[in-house]
Amino acid sequence: MVGGEFVIGAVGLCMALALLLAAWWLRRRTGLPWQRVAWNDAALAANERPLIAREHGLVGKPDYILEVRGCWVPVEVKPTRRAAAPYASDLMQLAAYCVLVESTTGQRPPYGLLRYAEHTFKLPFTQATRQEVLGLVAAIRADLDADDVARSHQQRMRCRGCGFAQSCTEALA
Repeated sequence: MVGGEFVIGAVGLCMALALLLAAWWLRRRTGLPWQRVAWNDAALAANERPLIAREHGLVGKPDYILEVRGCWVPVEVKPTRRAAAPYASDLMQLAAYCVLVESTTGQRPPYGLLRYAEHTFKLPFTQATRQEVLGLVAAIRADLDADDVARSHQQRMRCRGCGFAQSCTEALA
């Protein structure tokens, strides 16, 4: 029966190799670096609580946080978005996640990653980026208290999906 044991071992080895290659291929398709995943929002049982930065009034959950050379790097994934350049709103969402990581760990992430269907974009988390997102947060808070807020875009589709479209005097749809 030595021949039968050899065949079973060889089949098992081939299956393990096939699974390893499949895992490598799937990870490569994500467009993300091969780093340890420190946070995975898809695994809700492990990460039920969002990141909180009380001093900035921010709460959120990035899709992933990678550990890169001892630093946490937030990752936002937009799997259906296809664009050659990142949307400003997506970059600001990612910058907010950088602020959350900084606030909760005490260490500023060097950058964040934004993954679209076909591209991965790197947002350096500079002091200017930090100030820009915190300024945007302050402007949003001011708008929440305002009686009327001007439309900030020229896109009919955004108006169609807006919860305020019925009462907006500037709605495009």
